[in-house]
Amino acid sequence: MESKKFAIIVAGGSGSRMNSDTPKQFLTVGKHSIIAYTISKFLQSDEQLQVIVVIPKAHELLWLQLPNEIVEHSRVTKTCGGETRYQSVTNGLSCIDAKEGDLVAIHDAVRPLISEDLINRCYSAAHEFGNAIPATPIVETLRKITESDSEWVNRADFRSVQTPQTFLYEIIKDAYHQPFSDTFTDDASVVEALGMKVNLVEGERNNIKITTQEDLKLARLLIES
Repeated sequence: MESKKFAIIVAGGSGSRMNSDTPKQFLTVGKHSIIAYTISKFLQSDEQLQVIVVIPKAHELLWLQLPNEIVEHSRVTKTCGGETRYQSVTNGLSCIDAKEGDLVAIHDAVRPLISEDLINRCYSAAHEFGNAIPATPIVETLRKITESDSEWVNRADFRSVQTPQTFLYEIIKDAYHQPFSDTFTDDASVVEALGMKVNLVEGERNNIKITTQEDLKLARLLIES
């Protein structure tokens, strides 16, 4: 039997770094909001894929203002987030009716420029290796801050990590049963705490996370071009 695919879209950000009263995921790029673009990318990637959107309770009115084809879509479920990303993902996982061998992608709502190719490659690699974490090479020079100075480090030893971070259901379910730790900065770090190897796949330069006004301007240029 073919594995079911699920995508948890985590939409807990605010607009503070945008100097905006509107949470960044609800800002407009092109003809639609950032979150609407993101959800649509996953829905279009597979006609059976189920999307779970996790948003703060305070943002429910903004959610209801999205197009009906998103809010009322038969394959979209909305649930409330928690105080931390860890709790929000936990809430999203609780909405999934999955079994061993099914696949779960966890994606930032503010990465609307993801391609269907990357989505599908992440599911495919997770099916084969248990997890798939998209990452891109570092292109700028890096320096490590020391107690008294800074020192050069080899950028070839580092990668910039993106989402969707994708897992076999049984792996991510067990990972999120662990007690929370401050070292959990993303889903890969939660799974790694189980002692599991993280499998990197090639990410995409355009799969940017929109957190600043500069990011928003770039996303608008890329979407409207």
